[in-house]
Amino acid sequence: MTPPHLIALPIRALTVDDLPACADLSEDRGWPREDHKWGLLLAAGHGYGIDAPDGRGLAAVSVVTRYGPPLAEPELAAIGMVLVAARYARQGLGRRLMTYLCDDLLKGVPLTLHATPFGRPLYEELGFDTTGRSEMLRGTFRPDGTTTVPEAVPVRPATAEDLQGILRLDAEVFGADRTHLITRLPAFTDRLLVAEDSAGDLIGYGAIWPNMETHVIGPLVARDTGTAQALVTALAAATERPLRTDVDVRHEELLDWLKDQGLESVTFNAVMTRDTPGLPGDWTRRWAPLTVAAG
Repeated sequence: MTPPHLIALPIRALTVDDLPACADLSEDRGWPREDHKWGLLLAAGHGYGIDAPDGRGLAAVSVVTRYGPPLAEPELAAIGMVLVAARYARQGLGRRLMTYLCDDLLKGVPLTLHATPFGRPLYEELGFDTTGRSEMLRGTFRPDGTTTVPEAVPVRPATAEDLQGILRLDAEVFGADRTHLITRLPAFTDRLLVAEDSAGDLIGYGAIWPNMETHVIGPLVARDTGTAQALVTALAAATERPLRTDVDVRHEELLDWLKDQGLESVTFNAVMTRDTPGLPGDWTRRWAPLTVAAG
């Protein structure tokens, strides 16, 4: 049972000034600090937290990323980075924060999140259903030469002129407007690439961004497996760090290929949704998210 003094603690909106406290909370729970990712999530999304009653930073935190036209009711919202300080664990703060987000702040809005096995029971109690699964891979990309990447898929660095095309493709594949997130990619990522067909039409894009000692590949949007492979190969060539990515388990061919190139399975996360039977858009062209924290 949650102690009365914890029930009374207010939930407040976070700002970018709370980034160090958010990173501290990640570290407290044994996660990487991920300052770079926190900066993006707090700028493109909305953070909510509970200040620790002992004055030591945050007791609980979460981030909501809304998708849809500006100044309109969200078409979809993603909940991520749900964390409770170890000293306040199992006292109901995570449930209280999630209940506020789901039943007050975002009531009636289709919701999605990626759940670890530990968090999944709580989300099920709050009305979320498992509608998909992703596999996290990590490792050093070392092409073994046994799998060829189609040379007919031209891949090049994205330019400012490509932004509108990327936004159109992303909205079609993701099923909701993500302009406020996608327009931050040039500054957030280390490399942003586009893939074109023989007619010069945009058929995919991908990015790689730094996260502690790794580089994360995501988002990854592509017409087919060959296009996804071409983008990954070009992105991987830009770094000597280990790679990390989260791939929809239905993309078995890409997962097998990535493992052949040196990446290894780390864990599986459940893709869960509420007030919607599943994620909108075209999953066949959606290979990896920017981050599981943003859906």
